[in-house]
Amino acid sequence: MRTSGVLNLLGKLLILLSLTLIGPIPFSLYYDDGMLRSFVLSSLIGAGSGGLLLLLFPPEEDLGYREGFAIVTLSWLAMALLGALPFYISGKIPAFVDCYFEAMSGFTTTGSTILVTVEVLPKSLLFWRSLTHWLGGMGIIVLTIAIMPLLKVGGTQLFHAEMPGPTKDRLAPRIQGTARILWSVYVFLTLIEMILLMAGGVDFFDALCHAFATLATGGFSTHTASIAYFDSAYVEGVIIVFMLLAGMNFTLHFHAFTGNFRTVIKNEELRLYLAIVFLSTLIITVAATLADPAYNIVKNFRDAMFIVASLVTTTGFGTVDYELWPPVCLMVIIVLMFIGGCAGSTSGGIKDVRILLLFKYALLQLRRLVHPHQVQTIKLGATRVPQEILIAILGFFALYLVVFFLASFIVTATGVDIVTGTSAVITTLSNVGPGFKVVGPTQNFSTLPELAKIVLIICMLAGRLELYTVVVLLTPAFWRMARKPSLRTFSLYNRLSAPVSQSPVLKDNIHE
Repeated sequence: MRTSGVLNLLGKLLILLSLTLIGPIPFSLYYDDGMLRSFVLSSLIGAGSGGLLLLLFPPEEDLGYREGFAIVTLSWLAMALLGALPFYISGKIPAFVDCYFEAMSGFTTTGSTILVTVEVLPKSLLFWRSLTHWLGGMGIIVLTIAIMPLLKVGGTQLFHAEMPGPTKDRLAPRIQGTARILWSVYVFLTLIEMILLMAGGVDFFDALCHAFATLATGGFSTHTASIAYFDSAYVEGVIIVFMLLAGMNFTLHFHAFTGNFRTVIKNEELRLYLAIVFLSTLIITVAATLADPAYNIVKNFRDAMFIVASLVTTTGFGTVDYELWPPVCLMVIIVLMFIGGCAGSTSGGIKDVRILLLFKYALLQLRRLVHPHQVQTIKLGATRVPQEILIAILGFFALYLVVFFLASFIVTATGVDIVTGTSAVITTLSNVGPGFKVVGPTQNFSTLPELAKIVLIICMLAGRLELYTVVVLLTPAFWRMARKPSLRTFSLYNRLSAPVSQSPVLKDNIHE
């Protein structure tokens, strides 16, 4: 692995992220919340760290998939570290582990929080929480590829390591073009939701923050009561629609905008996604109504629809305490947390397309028992699914279970009860947000032991980058061929000390 090139690229990403820390400054000045110093200092630290990496490590050509995995994982770790600085420098969140937990939860669009009362944070910090969602939603790496050609790499490696899902649809001949299209759709939907929320009486600040959190399927609200704070069927309806849109494959939005509705309608994953939403809503509505027949069935349906949309898209917004529902409803919720949304969306979880292909693979095995000599294939729509894709999906599912059980074992070993511990792992690994009991929809993660929080931070990152990107960095084989990074300072010293006739600079100029 070309370590110098990875560190150089990481420096460029840190400089880019340091510029986003300027975003909350206008809100700090407008609301006069005293956070100006925290954001300016954090931005300078990020820019200085990135600049130092650029000065020390030279860029390298022809970065491959190995470097792609490294830069994606390291950049998420670094940007969560930088994103935690405003919380820590301001003193609003005293413990740095808690600051890092909040920042990682934001960038990975998990939405789990250690805050007991959200409103205690200044407005600019609340905006920063929402902005971390929005930046992480589609992936800051894709954003970088779209607007920073100075990276001087084709971008395919990073795109494949970053974009969620087992398959990627290319909308343009160049990967940069695809990233621009995806982000254009992302920005457009965010603006539309913000306008619709404001039309329902939500002020500009809340509308902007909740639009960021919805399209990113993040779930950070500016209020402790989450969406229940607004107590508005209209606001809930708007957010339901945009949560479901965010949980769809974003390439389908592009096809819809260009009038290619046939592709959208024929998409098997989308049909399964909508079927899961409808069936889950129906089950919860009926179960909740039967448990309390005097309760309003319309209100039951409204609450069920919102919670189902929130959890299947792994957004994590809340309007009711779903732990008060009958046990069958809680079982549906657990299933939704595991499944998640569509591949190519901003949601987390295993993804609907993987569940669909696993089901088709199981049916194929049953048919082979009946017709062992018949040649049968699995198709997704009209496309035959290659065997290597199926193997990768089976491997992902197995790895997901291994990570889930291992993380649950460690978290419960810290003294956390089994329901809280396992649900905390599910919700962070799938990037959902709330879990059950101590980390339930009306609670938070603040009381968990520090070691448990660290494990859950790793789960957030692994879930956001779909396991392999993170786990592969933990294998000795990955680092076996890593090169020792070369420093620019050593190279510069050698050039200055060498005779003029042997100067590498002159040789390079002659070669060019």
